[in-house]
Amino acid sequence: MEKTFTIGTRGSELALWQANHIKDRLAEFGYPAELKIIKTQGDHIQHLRLDKLEGKGFFTKELEEELLSGTIDIAVHSHKDLPTTNPPGLIIAAVSDREDPSELLLILKDCVDSKKKLALKHNAIVGTSSNRRKSQLLALRPDLEIEDLRGNINTRIQKLRDENYDAIMIAKAGVERIQIDLSEFHVEVINPTEIVPAPAQGVLAVQINENNTELKEILQKINSTAVEEIISIERKVLNLFDGGCHLPLGCYSRYEDGQFEVWTSMAETSNHFPDRVFMASEHSEGLAEKIFDVYKNEERKLPSSVFISRDIDENSYLFRALKKNNISLEGESLIRIYPIINKLDPFILKHVDWVFFSSKNGIENFFSLEPRLSKKTKFAVVGRGSEAMLKQFGHDAAYTGQDEGIDTAEIGRVFAAANPNTTVLFPGAKGSYKTIQSQMSDDIKVIDLPVYETVLADDVSKSNAEVLIFTSPSNVDAYFATNLIDPGQRVISIGYSTGKKLEEYGVSYSLPYSPDEIGLAEAVFALSL
Repeated sequence: MEKTFTIGTRGSELALWQANHIKDRLAEFGYPAELKIIKTQGDHIQHLRLDKLEGKGFFTKELEEELLSGTIDIAVHSHKDLPTTNPPGLIIAAVSDREDPSELLLILKDCVDSKKKLALKHNAIVGTSSNRRKSQLLALRPDLEIEDLRGNINTRIQKLRDENYDAIMIAKAGVERIQIDLSEFHVEVINPTEIVPAPAQGVLAVQINENNTELKEILQKINSTAVEEIISIERKVLNLFDGGCHLPLGCYSRYEDGQFEVWTSMAETSNHFPDRVFMASEHSEGLAEKIFDVYKNEERKLPSSVFISRDIDENSYLFRALKKNNISLEGESLIRIYPIINKLDPFILKHVDWVFFSSKNGIENFFSLEPRLSKKTKFAVVGRGSEAMLKQFGHDAAYTGQDEGIDTAEIGRVFAAANPNTTVLFPGAKGSYKTIQSQMSDDIKVIDLPVYETVLADDVSKSNAEVLIFTSPSNVDAYFATNLIDPGQRVISIGYSTGKKLEEYGVSYSLPYSPDEIGLAEAVFALSL
């Protein structure tokens, strides 16, 4: 008679789903299994914050003990809950495919403010016991009040339903797995490149006794080798920091276009502003060590001063990120913006399916004309900065090009492929490059609408800052009309179009992953002078 494997699991609805998922995967290959529910320290102690519990692995220790004693054959864990080193005698024999690792912000509907970042009202109370989430939330919205939230996913949602909080943050993967109805809440999906998730978030780990070679071989049939390689980077970063669930560390990696792309967010404590790094490489080997070196190399010298070619708000993410590292930031726009039309043709607007913005100036000048749009009209933006500006005018972006990176041509190609046979209006600057428009397919009707023009400032003063950030081709022209780069000065371009203009002046530059303040902060922090 064929052996029936015993799978150990916690007893929550989500844990049981996870264990049954592995049970079903084994059944696909003809291997029967049964479940055994085991309570862990994390299940017994619900009144303390996670970082107040003793040691590491407080959701896994008891399962691992039963594996070692032989009372179960398999333990199924949320991979993000596991310490980075297995107890002697145990191994991870397989990992699952990855669910979406994004975070969800669930908001009571009367606490929504669509004009604010994360669509959450001022001074809102947000529930989470994750130090990682807290540090990143406060970096984006320092006005928020963060309060502890414990319990399984259903318990946490009920606490929000009972109005103990204005909003709570949970992992999207858990909601997807057990298909929780969230229709009573406003739901903000937060991309993992904006709030960086826990290492291996969205992945299941299948743990066994290392001596069980037969079971190890069987489990290779359900192992996702691609996910295994990707999360090995994230887990190695966590291991190098010697951290567990309580560490304010987020790390997310993916494999795109022949490269491993990795985002890392690390703070000293949950109340400190996090430092962020983006890194890409064709090979995963050694990538975690390079990321760790950015944070911990004592010989690395950060710049002391940065100039950016736009006006800067001292409450902005970029200003606070640099101030945290004692980097001074000077900002000044080198161009002047002038509207060039004062009325919109209502007939044109009536037949528009999409309005696509490539800049915040385009948004401001378009809505200053008080456009009367059809209810069917949707909005597209290049990045998070434009997305936030659009919210100021009471609209959400149905498409944000952030996931496609900084290449505006790729953003245009992805958008065009997803929206054939449509009419797209592009409000923007007179004489702009029209990079996105050039990627539209023949079946898409393109309407270019210049709504403003830029005029270069005269006699722009030279900046002695160690790093110069240029935010548009026009700003590049204005600066280099009278100035040159000093030896040792470093230059960051906010995007490819600006970079092409810098190349015309023979200036070398680096690119952030994303053309927003988070991306710029990552790019500055990664520099070594």
